[in-house]
Amino acid sequence: MITLVRRCAALCALGTLTAALAGCAGDTTTSSGHAGRPAHPPARAAAPSQPAPPTLAPGPSGLTPVFENGPRSRGRTVALTFDADMTADQGPRAAAGERFDNPALVATLRRLKVPATFFMTGRWAEEYPAQARAIGRDPLFEVANHSYSHHAFTGRCYGLPTVPAARMRADMERAFAAFRAAGVERPVPYFRFPGGCYDQRALRALAPGGVTAVQWDVVSGDAFATDSSAVARQVLDGVRPGSVVVMHCTRSAAPATERALRTIIPKLRERGFRFVRVSELIGAAGGAGARG
Repeated sequence: MITLVRRCAALCALGTLTAALAGCAGDTTTSSGHAGRPAHPPARAAAPSQPAPPTLAPGPSGLTPVFENGPRSRGRTVALTFDADMTADQGPRAAAGERFDNPALVATLRRLKVPATFFMTGRWAEEYPAQARAIGRDPLFEVANHSYSHHAFTGRCYGLPTVPAARMRADMERAFAAFRAAGVERPVPYFRFPGGCYDQRALRALAPGGVTAVQWDVVSGDAFATDSSAVARQVLDGVRPGSVVVMHCTRSAAPATERALRTIIPKLRERGFRFVRVSELIGAAGGAGARG
């Protein structure tokens, strides 16, 4: 995701970033999926005392369903999502001191009691296992899959290296395995494509994994931004009932995000919005926001 926004930021002003990201959706067709289908991800199943997270029904020809936003007419809910990006080859940078985590951001969400969904790469969970475990065990949060490598699942995805089609499902499953190794016991069966780029080949490759692909309808513009006010303004201008907001929780690449949250959260609450995890939006969707 971060590579995508780096390229977009170089090409266009913050106000046009949403249009650039929307172009990443690729070759897709529309589906009328429905919520509530039991999930069968490669991650550990939910404990018997907890219901399985809702997923959408497969799209046409059994393709992985894609969720972009929740219902617009069932209350003023909004889901904040945070990409925990770290690519497979960034280990030397982390060893040299670059921080791909953001504990202050997580602490702010906890202090303000804001539910959120973290889309985590497997490499991030390997680098920060204690943080991954703490996020995964906090009832405010849920951990979803952002691939292991953060390589693209299509060609021509903003310069990202490409995962071969034959390896796409394995890359996703490797991330779930990394979550389990870190102690994240119940990751939700949701997947976010690196860069937001997908096509029918990618949707077909992941279909046996039983996941729902999660996109967004509000781009925060936080990647590499230093003006927290601009980030907050873009989110506040874009949020509608049922929105999914894409942000980042990586200090080095999204340094203004935590400060922006201190404005975004109280302002949205003043407008009557209630913060929810993605699983609640999908459970309420009834097919709204689904494409496959």
